[in-house]
Amino acid sequence: MSFSRIQSLGLTAVLEDCSVQLDILGLRMAGQTNREQGPAAAQEKARLTKLRRDCKYVSQQVLKLHSELEEKQSISSLLQVVEELEQNKKAEDLRREAEAELEQRNQTLDRKKHELQQKTETMEVKSRQCSSLYFQLKEQSHRMAEKQQLEKASIVLELRLAQKANRQTEEQQEEQLKKVQLQLITEREVHEKSKTFLKNRHTELQQQMQQWQQRMTQMKQEQEQQLNSVCCKRTVNRDRLTEMRRKFKEMELVVKEDKEEQEKLLQQQAEARAATKLQAWWRGCMVRRGLGSFKKADDKKGQKKKKKKKGGQNKKK
Repeated sequence: MSFSRIQSLGLTAVLEDCSVQLDILGLRMAGQTNREQGPAAAQEKARLTKLRRDCKYVSQQVLKLHSELEEKQSISSLLQVVEELEQNKKAEDLRREAEAELEQRNQTLDRKKHELQQKTETMEVKSRQCSSLYFQLKEQSHRMAEKQQLEKASIVLELRLAQKANRQTEEQQEEQLKKVQLQLITEREVHEKSKTFLKNRHTELQQQMQQWQQRMTQMKQEQEQQLNSVCCKRTVNRDRLTEMRRKFKEMELVVKEDKEEQEKLLQQQAEARAATKLQAWWRGCMVRRGLGSFKKADDKKGQKKKKKKKGGQNKKK
């Protein structure tokens, strides 16, 4: 099952987030196992260690899937892992059932062997007793003929007592067999209940897996939509940027042209000022020295001044 590059990138981001969350969960479980103390916390520690191993295994599979998505854009390793887990679970269930049946059979066989050994031992003891009694009777028959009937009666009574004891032992054994059968029936019922519970749990886990897959698809679609919106915004922003750059270049050209015009105007004004200053200086020099067109006017003014001075001197006199 292959994906596109965008889909694989979205899945890799989700898998990276999952691996980080699993690592955080494993560290929290490790800290919690270190905090647990006391004899009552042994079971909890075992459970936490098992969960930590499961988290580590899941994180490893997530990393494998991440690398496969980056390299091949496929999730074949995930499908293989799911199939392997299902096969391992079925094999584990079958193995447990077979082990439980074998243990039950071995227990029943051991019990039966023990019971048979006890019966054989009791029968051997009784046979020995009977043989000893028989030999004693033979030996005492020629000595005590008168007590033969009493001994026979005592033997008959002992045999009856032995028969009664045998009957009682057989009844006890039958009761034990009935109890064992009842225990087997109850264990079978418990086994069936556990089997149904495991089946229900398997179905629940499959439903959870389907829900997770649906969530993954939804998250992937949302991320694709976000990516498409980001791409659209990026294209719009690029267009705006190009337009702004074009306007900026035009404005720079306008500013440069305006600056050049202002520099030209300033240069012309400076040249005009310099020219006016030079003209003023030259006129001043011409006027002061009485050169050119300013010579006659200066002579006239000088004569007038001389006349005025002479007239003033005469009046004073």
